[in-house]
Amino acid sequence: MGLQHFSTKDRILYAAEELFAQQGFASTSLRQVTSRADVNIAAVNYHFGSKDNLVNEVFRRRMDVMSAQRLEALAKAVNATQGQLDPILAAFVEPALAMAQDRHGGGAFIRVIARAYAESNDSLRKFLSDQYGHVLREFAKAIAPCVPALGKEDLYWRLDFLSGALTYAMADFGLIKRPAGVSESTHRQRAAKALIRFASAGFRADAT
Repeated sequence: MGLQHFSTKDRILYAAEELFAQQGFASTSLRQVTSRADVNIAAVNYHFGSKDNLVNEVFRRRMDVMSAQRLEALAKAVNATQGQLDPILAAFVEPALAMAQDRHGGGAFIRVIARAYAESNDSLRKFLSDQYGHVLREFAKAIAPCVPALGKEDLYWRLDFLSGALTYAMADFGLIKRPAGVSESTHRQRAAKALIRFASAGFRADAT
């Protein structure tokens, strides 16, 4: 991606996102980021202050938008289809899959999320929990009345499983590749529909 048309701050974020996707957080140095972004180290320090904060801001840039879209869709689903599970799950799944198809680095960011799962980065996990844990709690609160027999612990386990399955689907690691002649949009819609059906059955399954 050519970065010359972006602001200095955005060039740094795009470069960091690409490098984190390729190499992970621990293996990426600020020198590599500045080289990719064609800026000096002072620019990184000015805009971000530290590598940990740069990592956080790579997430914040994408996650703020996606979280807002999820919560807006959730409010609409709860108001329009009270007691129905699938529209709530769609509000969680569809904004994430749409972000994955964003041509301005969405695919790289999905690999960054996968890195966050794989690498032990306590600072990042705390940041994500502090900033976005409320989104999962809002979904849990909305899902609970749809599956009244499910205890809170089981509900949170299943929401975790959905998050992991969604990340896997977004990263396009799996068996289902986009067939020739099928648009990205259609492929995304099919993936969303299949995942929602799968998750819905999972949430409704008896707890033992």
